[in-house]
Amino acid sequence: GLALFCCARPDTDLSIEVREILASGEFPLKKMPSRIARLEKLSDDVMLIALQLPAAERLAYRAGQYIEFMLRDGKRRSYSMANAPHLDDYITLHLRHMPGGLFTDHVFSSMKERDILRFEGPHGTFFLREDSDKPIILLASGTGFAPIKALMEHLIYEKSPRPVTLYWGGRRPADLYMDALCREWAASLPHFNYVPVVSDALPQDGWSGRSGFVHQAVMADHPDLSGYQVYACGAPVVIASAQRDFVAQCRLPAEEFFADSFTSEADLN
Repeated sequence: GLALFCCARPDTDLSIEVREILASGEFPLKKMPSRIARLEKLSDDVMLIALQLPAAERLAYRAGQYIEFMLRDGKRRSYSMANAPHLDDYITLHLRHMPGGLFTDHVFSSMKERDILRFEGPHGTFFLREDSDKPIILLASGTGFAPIKALMEHLIYEKSPRPVTLYWGGRRPADLYMDALCREWAASLPHFNYVPVVSDALPQDGWSGRSGFVHQAVMADHPDLSGYQVYACGAPVVIASAQRDFVAQCRLPAEEFFADSFTSEADLN
C-alpha cells in the first residue's frame, strides 16, 4: 500500500520504500538555434519537421518530453519530440495544421528546409517510469502519437520485456498517419500489440477495424487495469475521459496514469 507521511503515523517499526519522483529539470534547460533539415507531409494536415542542431550542441532529454519554439513576436509554440534521444541525428516533430494558426499556417505554406528556428527545452514530466515492471497501455489520439512513438522507440532500444499495447485513435483512417510503422512493430516485437481505432469512418474509407472512442476500446479489452501503467497523449477531452473512466471503472491506480494533453487550437492565440 501507499502512504502519505504528511498525514500517516506508523504504530510500529517499519521499512519504507520511496518512489522517486523525477523532475523535468533532470536535464539542463537550453535555448538553441536549429536548422530545418527536412519537411515531410505525413498526411494532408500533418507535417514532420526534422531539426538539425548546431555541430557542437546536443539536447539531452527523456523520450516523451517537448520543446518550445520561440517565435519572433515573443510567443511560443510547444511540440513533443517524436523520436527517442538515442536517435539524435535530428529532433523530429509532428505538427497538425490548424487553419488560421499563426505558426502552423507558416509551416504548411512558406516554411522551407534550411530555415532557422530557435527553441527551448526539454520541458515536461511525460516520460517512462522505469522503476516498474507492470504491463503498459499506450494511448494516443491524433498527433499525440508523437511522444508515444518516442516512448516506444525507447522501450525497443532498452530491449524492455514489459508487455505493451498501443491504442491509437483518430476520426478517419488517414489520421493514423504512421499506421504502417505500428503494424511493423506488431509484426516484429513479441511483447507488443497494436489496436487502431477510428471514430468517424466514412463508407469510402473502407475501414474494417475497431470503431468508436479510443479510450473505450481500452476499457472493452481491459476491464481491470489495476495491474497496469497507462501513458496517454492527445486532445484534452480524450485524456480527461480516459483518466476519469480508467480510474473509476477499471480500477487503474490514479498514480499509474501519466498524460500529456495538448491541442492545436493553442496556435490561434
